[in-house]
Amino acid sequence: MLVVQNLTKTFGGVHAVTDVSFAVTAGEMLALIGPNGAGKSTCFNMLGGQIRPDGGRILLAGTDISKATPRTICRLGVGRTFQITATFASMTARENVQTALTAHHRQTARVWQEADTLHVAEADALLAQVSLSAEAGRPAGILAYGDLKRLELAMALACNPKLLLMDEPTAGMAPAERAGLMALTAGLAQARGMAVLFTEHDMDVVFGTASRILVMDHGALIAQGDAAMIRADPRVRAVYLGTGFSSGGH
Repeated sequence: MLVVQNLTKTFGGVHAVTDVSFAVTAGEMLALIGPNGAGKSTCFNMLGGQIRPDGGRILLAGTDISKATPRTICRLGVGRTFQITATFASMTARENVQTALTAHHRQTARVWQEADTLHVAEADALLAQVSLSAEAGRPAGILAYGDLKRLELAMALACNPKLLLMDEPTAGMAPAERAGLMALTAGLAQARGMAVLFTEHDMDVVFGTASRILVMDHGALIAQGDAAMIRADPRVRAVYLGTGFSSGGH
């Protein structure tokens, strides 16, 4: 679904991402991890179109999106959630999803006039998929934080993504909620044939959810494989030394 070939980005002589290559298949949950400054955010922003690569290619279902704008990339089927939830606090959960659907269907000029009538059934169906039907009529500003994360997921699904990018999806959530959100996402990935690439600092979430794991350090991929391979890799253990990753506790 996604093929990244020799992706490279330099900022003022600093090599933020260097010759990174990987692929994500339909239905797969692929984790991208690494210490702060490893290049994860730069890599994500190139995939989403916020930053243009200096070199390499990004192929989405065979289409080269390396130089595409964020809007074009979204319309081609890339959804994204962010570390800080991006919802409209005064709108209901349903209206938030309706807004995302209206943007996807290129009806943005109508949303402020007809927000309560556009794509109601489709919005309700997406809310049901993330178990938020009971909260559909409540303003986003009063939802519990875990519900906000699920609402943001429903909004990301509005573009019917082939690929979902999730930036620290469980940040700020209680431990019990983290596993639930990621299990929900994994189920949706399988049901929709959607590829998921996510960054995450919680190693329990990574090892409990990811089918494969990529590890970056200083802009380069230093390891990839399943949880057992990553735990045993000496380079990964050295990068995470002192963080609890290599202590045997995860």
